[in-house]
Amino acid sequence: MDAVPDPGHTELGPPVYLDHAATTPMLPVAVEAMTAHLGDVGNPSSLHASGRAARRVVEESRETIAQALNCRPGEVVFTSGGTEADNLALKGLFWSRRDADPARERILVSSVEHHAVLDTVHWLATEEHAVVELLPVDARGRLDLAAYRDAVGRDPASVALVSVMWANNEVGTLQPIEEIVAVASAHGIPVHTDAVQAVGAVPVDFAASGVDALTLTGHKLGGPYGVGALVLRRELSLTPLLHGGGQERDIRSGTLDMPAIAGFATAVEHAVKAQPEYAERVSALRDSLIGGVTAVVPDTHVHGDIDHRLPGNAHLGFPGCEGDSLLMLLDARGIECSTGSACSAGVPQPSHVLLAMGCNEEGARHSLRFTLGRTSSASDVEALVAAIGPAVERARGARLP
Repeated sequence: MDAVPDPGHTELGPPVYLDHAATTPMLPVAVEAMTAHLGDVGNPSSLHASGRAARRVVEESRETIAQALNCRPGEVVFTSGGTEADNLALKGLFWSRRDADPARERILVSSVEHHAVLDTVHWLATEEHAVVELLPVDARGRLDLAAYRDAVGRDPASVALVSVMWANNEVGTLQPIEEIVAVASAHGIPVHTDAVQAVGAVPVDFAASGVDALTLTGHKLGGPYGVGALVLRRELSLTPLLHGGGQERDIRSGTLDMPAIAGFATAVEHAVKAQPEYAERVSALRDSLIGGVTAVVPDTHVHGDIDHRLPGNAHLGFPGCEGDSLLMLLDARGIECSTGSACSAGVPQPSHVLLAMGCNEEGARHSLRFTLGRTSSASDVEALVAAIGPAVERARGARLP
């Protein structure tokens, strides 16, 4: 029987992985922490010795994450990942705030949010009659603060919550969280931020930021898949999505995945401690990538905020190309990247982020996202620079009549 070829390896060797924003490899210390408990027995909610031992691992992990993010341990609510945490924050806060005051029916979110946020508020608008307002951004992808102030000031008593991501998953732009919180807090409006891309990449301090709820997940920072957290201020009332055993302060019922939580906490601790060195090294690689690609393809342009962006993000536009075609041409050469969010990959449509930033449909289709991480190297950048010229030439040729 013939061997089945490994799709992750070509005749060119192992793939050059430039899609760390989608998922980054697990840290060895996180793998060790997780696997150390895979054989353990004991439900963290059980009262016997094995259950107490499992609970101890969970609570020590909670304390580790709290210390890394500067929050209280009781504010860390474990979830299955970023999407669940976003849903819990947005639905839970909206229901709780509206129940307390039926006038609070407005939700303000930026127009460049991840679909985990946008689809959730769309559902709330359709099924729960929420009034959703998408806040504009500028050409760099930064929130239009004047428009935001106007939206809040128009009728602050009707705003249930505000949600603006810490860092954009497509173009890497960092949002002015401090200013966003200042406007909302003046009217007692809670602020949620999706910080999935930010934790471990840029400094994230929950208490200092003033946000009321913050989403993070394991697989974006070197932890396992399927585990994340919502950091939620204890003073804030939130209606749960799941009902059952009353775990996680009765906010998120369900048996806790103790081994994954142990790996997650180890990854958070390591990523946050290593963040300064990580950012310095990876941003230098990113700048080298942008410089090398633009030297080969001079009309390449960068999307996003040059001065306020994630260290590993290079979102580049290639006029005259279809992003999907260019991606597959690079993939054939063993170089893996993305046209945008992996959560909506496979659907050939222009990026809502780029459209919100003012790009036309053609401009929103001709772009690729290259994201670097802990395992990235100069040789990865060199491989891309060597491949990008012929790939762009072929992609442009394919569009000729």
